[in-house]
Amino acid sequence: MSEFNFSEELKKMPETPGVYLMHDKRDDVIYVGKAVNLKRRVSSYFRESTKKSLKIQSMVSNIKRFEYILTDSELEALILECNLIKEYRPKYNTMLMDDKTYPYVMVTLREDYPRILLARRMKKDNNKYFGPFTSAGAVRDTIDLLQKMYKIRNCNKTIIDNRKPWEEQENKKEVPHVNGRPCLYYHIGQCDGACQGYISKEKYRENVDKAIKFLEGNYRDTIKELEEKMQKASAELDFEKAMECRDLINSINHVAGNQKITTHQFEDRDIIAYAEEGNDAVVQVFFVRNGKLIGREHFYLTTVPGDTGRDILTSFIKQYYIGTPFIPHELLVQEEVEEPELLSKLLSRNQNYTVKIVNPKKGSKEKLVELAAKNAENLLEQNKEKYRREQRKTTGAVHEIEELTGITGIHRMESYDISNTNGYESVASMIVYEDGKPKRNNYRKFKIKSVKGPDDYASMEEVLTRRFKHGLEEREKLDLEDGDYNMGSFSKFPDVILMDGGKGQVNVALKVLDNLGINIPVCGMVKDDNHRTRGLYYNNVEIPIDSHSEGFKLITRIQDETHRFAIEYHRSLRNKGQVHSILDDIPGVGPTRRKALMRHFKTLENIRTATVEELEKAPSMNENVAKDVYKFFH
Repeated sequence: MSEFNFSEELKKMPETPGVYLMHDKRDDVIYVGKAVNLKRRVSSYFRESTKKSLKIQSMVSNIKRFEYILTDSELEALILECNLIKEYRPKYNTMLMDDKTYPYVMVTLREDYPRILLARRMKKDNNKYFGPFTSAGAVRDTIDLLQKMYKIRNCNKTIIDNRKPWEEQENKKEVPHVNGRPCLYYHIGQCDGACQGYISKEKYRENVDKAIKFLEGNYRDTIKELEEKMQKASAELDFEKAMECRDLINSINHVAGNQKITTHQFEDRDIIAYAEEGNDAVVQVFFVRNGKLIGREHFYLTTVPGDTGRDILTSFIKQYYIGTPFIPHELLVQEEVEEPELLSKLLSRNQNYTVKIVNPKKGSKEKLVELAAKNAENLLEQNKEKYRREQRKTTGAVHEIEELTGITGIHRMESYDISNTNGYESVASMIVYEDGKPKRNNYRKFKIKSVKGPDDYASMEEVLTRRFKHGLEEREKLDLEDGDYNMGSFSKFPDVILMDGGKGQVNVALKVLDNLGINIPVCGMVKDDNHRTRGLYYNNVEIPIDSHSEGFKLITRIQDETHRFAIEYHRSLRNKGQVHSILDDIPGVGPTRRKALMRHFKTLENIRTATVEELEKAPSMNENVAKDVYKFFH
């Protein structure tokens, strides 16, 4: 890649809205920003006369190139900025660590006989959604309660409504089954048998409408109806039915009573405050719906030196609410956010109302924000040591490895392992750690295609060649396709490769990288005689590691995780009957003789090196089969 000419590229930049991406020497995106005027904004980073914060100074010193995407408006730039921050998770952007999705209650109104289900996302599909709620358990309890109260079906059958058997059912006549037999819920009285046509569509929808009223917060009618049923059942000495009604009433009171704060206005709002210390921050959110506090949640963020409270709140709102279908009418924030009008416009674009962002200065609203701030401070204080321990285990451990090896700038580490059963159908695992944490959505599995038998070196050479060739192809494709900013699964290369083994495996990896013209440091994770991690092999030297250090523990975790992932993949194939022993390919050797050989010789290598006479001595063997086994291996 030719040297990036900053002055020339800055001259070419248009004075239009857009998003810019800053890259470091590894070509990782380290910052994403938006601008009304791209040329003016990006040029300001490299102008010496511009006063810069410590954060910006540090970022600029690491920029090796930049790129930009044009948009039609500032609002479009803001939306794209939010999406790219979520995709790249840049080092110098304040990052929301939690990626939670909150559950909704969905009523499937587009079905003739609607169901009530838990949904993780709200869609434009003619169904009715309630939420989001902060507790999936509470949502499931509510759905279970509604199904019992109103006998709402919970099966996923497609109901064919081409006759009216409910008329015969009411007359106690025997009705042929449709859609299969009715399920257990029908027999225990928790479903009216809609799948059998035992209830009319109109009657069923009346029950669904009652459930919707309940979800809208109208508990009184439901409780009144249940109390009447309970009194009637008690009068008729049907105490079991009366107890069932009583339990349902208690369940409703529990759902309705989980409110801790109420206001006289029946508004929806979120109350947002933060606390920070060092590079850690906690944002506390109170969710108020229909004037009642339905729950609260906290979120962890990593900050950059120089980030202000304004930066933290603005980054949180962008990253959290950009993908949320429902946003309340009002966000109460602890401090003023950046560009509140533009941010309000962004949040309001998919709502039929304006979302206001308010920084209250007095009154009850200010008190609510203060309460959220106290909760955030308390959470940060409680978890301070936990954060520090986590930091020592992750980025702290990575820094220890950097100091031991002299390799700088380690962000992404990849590790590989081979697994097979008696040399047949070898498989490989690739696991990825970023900043000392597993990045499981980047893990990959390989079936060895070109190597027969238990040759770990050749198998590893095949895997690494496939992995990095694929990566180079993806990188070339991304360069050619202008405007494609979605990194492929292999196009991101590691800062260091950790091989499960010593000199041999390291040399295999170095050979592959050299053939492909790739320069990546390779370390071997060396084990002792007890198969425990002993040290790192790097630059033809074994580096001992303190077994009590966090760096040592991280290497051990990576090694164990690489083994686990490879073995689990191999086991899954074996369970499917896709993997067998190489001995099965020898004429005359069936399951009985295979087991006998393995019991007698212990390992496949011992069988491979045995003479015909030695093979003959194994149980269940004879001279002819022994010759066949010897011939197969020689």
